[in-house]
Amino acid sequence: MRVLIAPDSFGSTLGPVQAATAMAAGWAEGAPHDEVEVLPLSDGGPGFLDVLMRALGGTTIATTVSDPLGREVPAAVLVVERDGRRTAYVEASQASGLHLLGADERDPSITGTWGVGQLLEAALATGPDKVVVGVGGSGTHDAGAGMLSALGAGPASELARGGRHLATVSDDVLLGLPGVIDRWRGVDLVLATDDDTPLLGLQGTSAVDAPRKGASPEQAQALEAALGRFTEVVGRALPTPQVDLLSGMPWRLDREPGAGAAGGLGYALLALGARRASAVAEVLRECGFGVAAARSDLVVTGAGLVDWRQARDSVVAGVAAATMETARPTVLIAGECLLGRRDTMTMGFASSYAVAETPAELEAMVADPVATLAQRTARVARTWSPAAP
Repeated sequence: MRVLIAPDSFGSTLGPVQAATAMAAGWAEGAPHDEVEVLPLSDGGPGFLDVLMRALGGTTIATTVSDPLGREVPAAVLVVERDGRRTAYVEASQASGLHLLGADERDPSITGTWGVGQLLEAALATGPDKVVVGVGGSGTHDAGAGMLSALGAGPASELARGGRHLATVSDDVLLGLPGVIDRWRGVDLVLATDDDTPLLGLQGTSAVDAPRKGASPEQAQALEAALGRFTEVVGRALPTPQVDLLSGMPWRLDREPGAGAAGGLGYALLALGARRASAVAEVLRECGFGVAAARSDLVVTGAGLVDWRQARDSVVAGVAAATMETARPTVLIAGECLLGRRDTMTMGFASSYAVAETPAELEAMVADPVATLAQRTARVARTWSPAAP
């Protein structure tokens, strides 16, 4: 049997390539007679560049940027030349990722995106026709203010101090924004995200995403107000306010799907003129997933945690939907699966399995994620693979 193993990362413990390698080793142990192909995937978060470089090749430009708390961390930009066009890929989580913060450092009211601006500067320096920014896995919540400051839109003293400080920014803090927009005007800037959260409101990023990053209910409310104030300042600074052609009313950038992605980083990228695209669809296309699935008998995908959020906008959901077009079965292996069998079947999975189903198994998974993922995959392989003749 030909098996395609195509997982996302497993939280902050295993990147997509590491997870795929562990699952392939487990499948080889459980069904050594099978032919296994490995195709790690990403939703634009940690591992985005590794996945694309494995599929596309290209050149990595190494750099050093600030993390969410201003500490220097290594990062890179991937540059791919194809059909006479140059595309630079940016993994925002290299500078703003939640994985860069210790458990006691997760405070989205003070973390910032200055380092993402440094990454964009490095990408722009390569002379690209297109820049794709994957924004998954964020630990920040400043509506991209720090990023805009690093690009020259306004002073760091007001913009690069975290989301809560946006409540008191001055009206003219973004005097440099029109110039930044001009610098990016000739570049096809892409916001790669499957998060369609708006910036503000009851379903906005402060209500939905900030608590996951460590915000208390009181902090989430304060962040909502601060981001609201920031949108007022951005609205004044935009060189040409746009009008909705249907209603004739001013276009509300903060209401755009994806504006709330990565704690509002999507909002700042849209303000620079970015267009939103599905990160999962982009990766599936660039990695040739459809062709690989069609030549396989079974597709196995995985992720660290699968809950209601992953039921629609995730690598595993994208894999299940794309594989259905090839009429191949798809199996899900998750670190933890909080969905019932009916839910996973609705997503398109023939079966789903969790690495950790008890406290003891969860403890073992944290202690040795590679071994436990490989062991679980080996058991799945024995279930799904017919015995060798």
